[in-house]
Amino acid sequence: MSGYMVDGKLDHMWQDFLASRFGKEFVAGGCGGIAGVLSGYPLDTLRVRQQHSKSGSAFSILRNVISAEGPTALYRGIAAPLASVTFQNAMVFQINSILCRAFNSSASTKDPAPYKAVALGGFATGAVQSLILSPIELVKIRLQLQNIQAYVNAKSHQLQSHRGPIDVAKAIMKAEGLRGIYRGLGITVLRDAPSFCFYFSTYEYMREKLHPGCRKSGKESMRTMMLAGGLAGVASWLFVYPLDVVKTRWQAQSVSPNYNGIVDCFQKSVREGGYRVLWRGLGTAVVRAFLVNGAIFPAYEIALRFLQSNETIPAVSAI
Repeated sequence: MSGYMVDGKLDHMWQDFLASRFGKEFVAGGCGGIAGVLSGYPLDTLRVRQQHSKSGSAFSILRNVISAEGPTALYRGIAAPLASVTFQNAMVFQINSILCRAFNSSASTKDPAPYKAVALGGFATGAVQSLILSPIELVKIRLQLQNIQAYVNAKSHQLQSHRGPIDVAKAIMKAEGLRGIYRGLGITVLRDAPSFCFYFSTYEYMREKLHPGCRKSGKESMRTMMLAGGLAGVASWLFVYPLDVVKTRWQAQSVSPNYNGIVDCFQKSVREGGYRVLWRGLGTAVVRAFLVNGAIFPAYEIALRFLQSNETIPAVSAI
């Protein structure tokens, strides 16, 4: 009997949460996260391998991965981001909504937040979510790179034998402790704070330019959502990409101990490959960003409107 009572209380709590503004924003953000991971993970694996390699185009690396490891290698490590990015994206969109309202000095809650509030909210959101994202990306990067020859030859951890994200996380904790799990946190904050500022600002600006008045009416087309979302993703990468390259190399540090710090990682990377190395994999990242965020924002907007309507999914024009 007590079990039914507990289940009933949980159902009631879930219904209350989903009925709230925060609950709707959280769930809609999670839907966007799922859409983003499924649409862009293979390209993310390719981007990480490009950044860690010393040479090779995206097509040559892709060909080598598929021939040597099979196409499933492109999805290696997806379990961690599929679970975590769903939660992370839910938190990001909810935190951003809260912060945008906090930075909005307008007395009217019906008007859209001004661009200044959107930018400040995005900046703060990027800094906060780094606390969640940094360990997740560390584990993801180790899994994505585990079959590269440099990893196979590495004597520390023997990471190539690990089978999943939990196995990798346990190995890092055992060998490096909590500090190892949060390796790269500082540079993740430096990357993500400005990145999310550009991300949300670009989306709001472009959707209004593509469909004037839609920020207030919420009646933009699916094409507008996809294009504005895709451009937002591209903008968020273009301005911070060199930091992402350094972060990837630094977070692979324990497996191939070549760097003594972020600055040393930057200097050695430039010394070995020139400044061009800081932009290696940018093409792959930009294509992935457009596709992923062209899926995230429509999924978020449609899910949010569905939850707010409490009826059927609102009609969204395709053009």
